[in-house]
Amino acid sequence: MIQSVHSPVRGVDRLADAVTRWSRLSGNATAVSAADGELTFTELAEQVAALAGKLAAHGVGRRTPVGLLLGRSRLGLASLLAVFSLGATAVLLDERHPSERIGFALRDTGTRVVLGERADAGLLPGDVKLIDPNTAGVHPAEPVVPEPEDCAYIVYTSGTTGWPKGVEVTYRNLGTFLDAVTTIGLEPGGLGINAVSPAFDGWLWCTLVYLVHGQGVALVDFNAASGSGDLAALVADRKPATVCLTPTLLAALGEIPTTDVIMVAGEACPPALLARLADTPRVLNVYGPTEATIACTWADTARGDDPSTIGRPIPGYRIHVLDEHGEPVADGVEGELHVAGPAVSRGYRNQPELTAERFVADPDGEGRMYRTGDMVVVRPDGQLEYRGRADAQVKVRGFRVELRELEQVVAEVDGVASVAAFTVSTGDSLGVAVTVLDGMDVVDCVTRIRVRCAIRLPDYLRPTAVGVVDALPALPTGKVDRETLKNTVQPEVEGSAPATEREQQVCAVWSDVLDRPINDVSANFFEVGGHSLLAARTVGVLRRSTGLPLSVGHLLADPTPAGLARELDALAGNAS
Repeated sequence: MIQSVHSPVRGVDRLADAVTRWSRLSGNATAVSAADGELTFTELAEQVAALAGKLAAHGVGRRTPVGLLLGRSRLGLASLLAVFSLGATAVLLDERHPSERIGFALRDTGTRVVLGERADAGLLPGDVKLIDPNTAGVHPAEPVVPEPEDCAYIVYTSGTTGWPKGVEVTYRNLGTFLDAVTTIGLEPGGLGINAVSPAFDGWLWCTLVYLVHGQGVALVDFNAASGSGDLAALVADRKPATVCLTPTLLAALGEIPTTDVIMVAGEACPPALLARLADTPRVLNVYGPTEATIACTWADTARGDDPSTIGRPIPGYRIHVLDEHGEPVADGVEGELHVAGPAVSRGYRNQPELTAERFVADPDGEGRMYRTGDMVVVRPDGQLEYRGRADAQVKVRGFRVELRELEQVVAEVDGVASVAAFTVSTGDSLGVAVTVLDGMDVVDCVTRIRVRCAIRLPDYLRPTAVGVVDALPALPTGKVDRETLKNTVQPEVEGSAPATEREQQVCAVWSDVLDRPINDVSANFFEVGGHSLLAARTVGVLRRSTGLPLSVGHLLADPTPAGLARELDALAGNAS
C-alpha cells in the first residue's frame, strides 16, 4: 500500500470560505471569465446567494438533485456553489450533448429542476422545471449543512449498456479532495484555464482548484471560438497564471503557453509533449478516475517528481497495486491500481451489481477501494508508471470511454449482425467494424449507423470510421483483434487526385495530421477521421507553413482539400 499523510477533512466549507475570503481580499479581481461576460469575486458571492435563493424558492434543499446547464457561462461556478450551499446534489450536464443523453441523466437521477438558459428548454423533458438565472431575484436562502454521506454531485461516464453510468460523489468525498488540492500551493491572483466539457469532473478540477487558491477561472470554449483560427491565442489572451489541459488539447494549441504552472490530466502524456514542457517552471501530471473523486495521484516537478509518471497518491488517498488474485505485487511488477480512502465514491447510480463489482473491500481497513482497471508499476522511488488499461476502456481526447457503449448503440441498428469498436490509428477518435445480415444494403446500413450515433452519443463517442467486414478478426484467445481493425478499417475515399501545388500541400498536411493517406481533394475532413481538435491542429500547421491567416472557420465552411486550397489561394491573393 502507498499512502499519503494528510490532516483531518474540513469538508466543502472550504468553498464557501474561499468565496468569502477572496471577495474580501480581492473583491474586484476576476473570479470567472467566460464568453458571456465576467464576474468579480464580489459579484460571484452575490450570484451564489441569489441563485441559492431561486433554487430554495422552487423547493430545492438537502439531497435535491439539480441539473446544471450553465457550465460554459459566467454563472456556471455560481450555480454549482449555490447547489452545494443548499446541501443539494449537482447533476453535471453539457448542453451540447444529445437531448436523449441529457434526458437519461435527468430520469436516472430523478431530477425535476434544472438551472439553465431559456434556449436550453428544448433539451429537457416536459416534466422538468427550467430555472433561468437571469430572471428576477428572490430573498437569499439560509445555507444548509449537508451530512457527509449526502451526494454532492453526479457525473455520467461511459457505460457498457449503451447508456452512461452515473457516479455518485458524496460531500465527504468532495471534502477529502478539496483538502488535498489546497496543498498544491498555487499563488493567488490571475486566471486558470478551463476548457473541459461541464458534464465531466475535469471541469470541477479546473474550477475548484483555482477557486480555493484565489485564482479566477477562464472558461475557454475551443469549439465555439474556433473561427479565430489560432487556439493558442485564446489561451494567451487570458494571460493565465495556470493552464490545465489534456495532452490532446495542449498539442492542438501548436505552441506551449507561457505560464508558471501547467497541469496535464485526463489521458497519458506522450514523451514528445513532455519534452516541449521542459522549460515550464512547474508541471503537474494529474491522474484519477471519476469514481475516486476527480484525482488520486499527481507528479509534481516542484518536488522533484518525474512528470512522465503519474506520481504519488495525494493527501487523504491510499493506493494498492494488486495482481489478478488481489495480492500486492512487488515494486517493478505490473499490477492493477486500486484506490482507497475517504475519497472513494458511493458508487454507480441505480447499478448495485456494477458497484459491487468495481468497489471492493479494502484489505487495510473497513472501507472500500475502487478497482480502476488501470495497470501500473511502482518504481523504486515510489512513483507510479501508467501502463494502460486492463479492459475495454480507452481514453479518447481526454474522455474515458467504454467501447461497449458505442458497440451497444451500433448493435441496435437493424441489419447489424456483429460489431466491434476500436480506436483509429491517430488514437483520438473511434471506429467501428460491423458485419451485416445477408441481403442488407451496406451503404444504407452505414448511413443508419452514423445517424443513430449522432442521435445517441456525444461527439467524442461517435465513430469517425465505419467499416463493413465479412467477419470480425479474432485473436488466439477468441477475443476481437482490435489492433487489426485499427489498421485495416478506414473510411472509403474515392475521388479526384490533387491537381495543383496548393491542393497537394493541403493533402500532405491532412495525411500527416490524420495519419492516413489523403489523395482525394473532395474528401470531407470529418468523414476521414477528423474532429474539432484535429481541425485546429491542421489549420495551425497550414498557418505556420504558408504564413497566411487561415482559420478553422475556413475549414468548417468547406471541409475538403479543394475548398481549403481555394481559401488559401484567396488569402494569398488578398495579401499580395
